[in-house]
Amino acid sequence: MTEHTIGTRDQWLAERLELLEAEKELTRRSDELARRRQELPWVRVEKDYRFDTDEGSASLADLFRGRSQLLVYHFMFGPDYTAGCPSCSAIADGFDGFVVHLAHHDVTLSAVSRAPLATLQEYKRRLGWSFPWASSGDSDFNFDFHVGFTEEQQRVAGIDYNYRHENPIGGQVREPLAGKTVSEWQRRDGQGGGQGPVGQIAASTGTDVATYTRERPGMSAFVLEDGVVYHTYSTYARGLDGLWGMYQWLDRAPLGRNETGVWWRRNDEYDAG
Repeated sequence: MTEHTIGTRDQWLAERLELLEAEKELTRRSDELARRRQELPWVRVEKDYRFDTDEGSASLADLFRGRSQLLVYHFMFGPDYTAGCPSCSAIADGFDGFVVHLAHHDVTLSAVSRAPLATLQEYKRRLGWSFPWASSGDSDFNFDFHVGFTEEQQRVAGIDYNYRHENPIGGQVREPLAGKTVSEWQRRDGQGGGQGPVGQIAASTGTDVATYTRERPGMSAFVLEDGVVYHTYSTYARGLDGLWGMYQWLDRAPLGRNETGVWWRRNDEYDAG
């Protein structure tokens, strides 16, 4: 049985009202941060990126699908993966349903990954999604927006992810993922040698930790004005927490996130019950 404070309704209400003031302050702060995001300078996208889509070869401007705003979810699905990242998949379960609402508010939401289009299409059918999903293939798109890295960068030069530099890993994997280093994840579940939660997730994509973490999660925003595409915003790692719908619900559940390891699965991998 979980030990927790038991109180009267009056005690609960008094503490709830105190918490409400803190929640309102957080809401006001969140509104202010949204305003500051929108005030960031726009940066013209000069490179001609090409993507493979359900409709054929497309430019970045084509991904807008006739709208003026584009939100790209950088889905971790590298060319060597046999299945998409389960964490990205959980996030995609959340946004798949509201893509239609954004589309009617002049915003296109599309996922982009480096895996071949046919692989993405098959995975999309498997998990029952309908959102647009483009393959960036051999283009520089993922690399330029700091969600894709080469083995040489990873092992020799180091990489720049989430607005900080990560030293080369050499023979040991130390990449941060979702705000925690691999070694921290490993200590958390008492495992080592790359067999902690990140190793578990990597194996579920058919890769090892090094291959898996050459892809990174993120989202980027773009605007199309007078035929010119501008980059307006990007966020990565824990900056995606607000887009991971299930965590917003868990943060309001009695036991919160209550995590001891990787508990989530792809939506077709849970036992019936």
